[in-house]
Amino acid sequence: MTLRVGIVSAGWGAFAHLPAWRAIPGVEVTAICTSCEQTARAAQQRLGLPLAFWDAEAMCADPDIDIVDLGTRPSVRLPMVLAAIRNGKHIYNACPHAPDWAGALAIDAALAGSHTLGVIDAFSEHLPAHRQMQVMLDDGYIGEPLGGICHFNLSLFNRPDKRFPYGWFADGSAGVSAVRNNGSHMLHVLTRMLGPVDRLVADDTQVLKQWVYPDGDTITPQTNDFANVILKFRSGLTMTMQVGWNMPLASGWMIDLHGTKGRLRAESPTFPTARDCVLHGGQLGGVMELIAMPEAYKSHPDIALDWEAEIPPSFPMAITMKGLVDAISGQGHPAPDFRRALEIERILEAIRRSNTARSWMSLDQIGREQKT
Repeated sequence: MTLRVGIVSAGWGAFAHLPAWRAIPGVEVTAICTSCEQTARAAQQRLGLPLAFWDAEAMCADPDIDIVDLGTRPSVRLPMVLAAIRNGKHIYNACPHAPDWAGALAIDAALAGSHTLGVIDAFSEHLPAHRQMQVMLDDGYIGEPLGGICHFNLSLFNRPDKRFPYGWFADGSAGVSAVRNNGSHMLHVLTRMLGPVDRLVADDTQVLKQWVYPDGDTITPQTNDFANVILKFRSGLTMTMQVGWNMPLASGWMIDLHGTKGRLRAESPTFPTARDCVLHGGQLGGVMELIAMPEAYKSHPDIALDWEAEIPPSFPMAITMKGLVDAISGQGHPAPDFRRALEIERILEAIRRSNTARSWMSLDQIGREQKT
């Protein structure tokens, strides 16, 4: 049976998601959706697709579509996700999962009794360096984990360009911030590697008060762009996390873990991809050295892309998408799924409350509103 996919977004969705879907056997992308008829029809013709939509909820209701790939700002996307669930569609959802904790709870409530399967576009756990890091952690390479540091810092608006399609990151109603966006990607990897977070304390703020364009135009953002969080995991490990999107000469992505026997560090100069994210490790008495990636992590037997794909994110995306396709066929479990996405949103809500209260926040405190 061929699974038919409709994509929201003729920008990043067409550029990176479309080749990922086309690399998976048994999948056909049949539709593209934008916000107006003219751009939707133009994208349909440019991409060679059978269908064009300019109403995402109509696409979610179309009986000839099985999977919807939803890639727009969280506040706009939430009604699309709920419409997809109502209509029994499976979902490839952007990251962050929802605009806020209330939105995440609404998705979770809608899923009750539904047959919808969903995954999140937080594909970094499928990168070779992170897969190898996970294996080495599980094999005891660093011994008992003791602590770590991580960061995900980008430079998006220090010298803004009007051609950059994410100027809406300034919109306080969009459901975005550095910790919601960068932080979600990092937290998906951390919780996959290290298990659940028990409690945290956070400072989430705005450091760049104005975006100044080369022509002198300015934007005053309504969103926070810099966060520092201390995470205490249920395992006992303590880790600091720094995320931001306005760091000049940005430090990129890094996860550095140490234990009783050694240390592992995964890092990338920017948003991590299969090619540029590398792993170093060392044990007591030695030095930090580059860890070679197993060939098995550089390709997938059922995906017509590998780690040298022309569009680097498309390969780990395709692995995530293939997991969803397999799960729809009753084989395996997709990852990262909507259940994990809800837990990431729980952490983000704890960060928000901790920042407001200026105090430690237990994850057990988040979600009591569901039970009362």
